[in-house]
Formats: sequence, structure tokens, C-alpha cells
Amino acid sequence: MGSQTVVADVADELARRVAAGEYRPGELMPSVRQVAEEFSMNRATAQLTLGRLESYGFVEARRGKGFTIRDVREAGGIDVYRHLFRFSVPMPEVAVEMFHDIVEVQRGIVMDALLAYTGCADRLDPAELKATVDELESLARQDEPDHHRILALEVGLVRSLLSALGSTMQRAVLNSIGEMVLEVPLAVQAYFAGAADLHVLVWRALLAVWDSGSEPSEAQLALFEDLFGMYHDKVVTRFEELLLGPAEQQAPRAATA
Repeated sequence: MGSQTVVADVADELARRVAAGEYRPGELMPSVRQVAEEFSMNRATAQLTLGRLESYGFVEARRGKGFTIRDVREAGGIDVYRHLFRFSVPMPEVAVEMFHDIVEVQRGIVMDALLAYTGCADRLDPAELKATVDELESLARQDEPDHHRILALEVGLVRSLLSALGSTMQRAVLNSIGEMVLEVPLAVQAYFAGAADLHVLVWRALLAVWDSGSEPSEAQLALFEDLFGMYHDKVVTRFEELLLGPAEQQAPRAATA
């Protein structure tokens, strides 16, 4: 257990250096010997550490050359992006830019799912949906709401809608986005820029629409899209405030005005 913790911690530190640009794409990573010496570990553990870094997608092994640093921003897939976001949190400007992209993609998937499900013939069991929303409400009304649990339940609700719609690729992307947000506490906190009760009210309104069997009017759809957009703008702003603080977050904008 102890050696596994060391491997994870050192791999995270090396990944952070890649994310921060301290190690450049195309360059060789420090050798097994160098990693062992720097972090006071044996070579077998250092080899495992570099292997874990490879599993993150941050390096690739080349026979006879060691491990070469990948251009993770340019060539990385969504799993790499997940790790990159986690390791970018100590670099606020990079983290905010990445979080903005994450929120935009998540917003598009969720919005499409909610609208498509409104006209979906293959409906989920309304009782199961209501039970989940009831659980959300119970959590939201606690003195200290469990934001992580609430957000995880919401991801699960949208996942169910996507399953009903047969949108398997969107479901896979949503699952990955959920994982990358849920493992960064500040990102979870940002999704509650308003009261947790607001999340419940939105789901209650959606359940009422779905139960009615009638589709919302164009005006109602436009209003919902506007409110949804405003909410996600607040989420990104809140994340920036949590990283930088209100004064630091506003200063660069004032300078460029």
C-alpha cells in the first residue's frame, strides 16, 4: 500500500511538471535512475512511477530511449484531458480556460438531452426519476448540502436520459466529464454558484413538462436556454473566483477595458 501511494504521488508530481510546461513535448523524461535518485526510491519503484505516467498518456516509452514527453494538449484524448485538468488547477489561467471548455461541452450535451427527451417516445419510469429528484431535494435541504453527491446524482439523471435516447457516444463523453469535474473539489463547488435548491427546482420543472406530455412553447424553450446559459456563465465565473479570489479575477478585465 505504501509503495503504491509513493508511485501515485510521484507520478502526479511528474505529471504536474508536464502540465506546467516544465518538461517540454518531445523531450526525454528524467531517466529511471534520475527519478529514483530525486525521490529517494529504488529503481523498480521509479520504473512503476514512469509506467503510471505513461498510463496517464503524458509520456510514451521508446525502446532504447526511455520515456518521451507527449504533447498532451495537442494530441491527448479525453482521458488525458481529465488528468491534465486535475494537474492544471495550481495554474489558474490554464485551469479556468480548461474548465470553460469542459462546461461548454457539458452544457451542450445536457441541453440536447433535456430537449430531445421531451419528445422521446421511449420514456423512463417516472417514479424512478421522481425518486432521484426527491433524493436531490433531501440533500439540498441539509444544513451543509453534499455538493459532490448532488452533482453525481445529476450526472446520473442525464446519463439515464441519454440511455433512453440511445445516445451512447454523448453518454460516454458525459461520463468522462463527470469524472473530471467530480475529482476536482473547486470544480464541484463552482457548480453551486447559486443555492442547491435551484438544481432541484429545474428538475421539478422538467418532470412537470414530461408528465404533461406536451412540449414547451418556443418562448419557453428560448427562456430555458437563456437561463441555462446564464447559469453556466456563473459556474465558470465562480470557478475563477475560487482560484483567484474576486479582486484578482476582476483586475485583468479592468486593465483590458
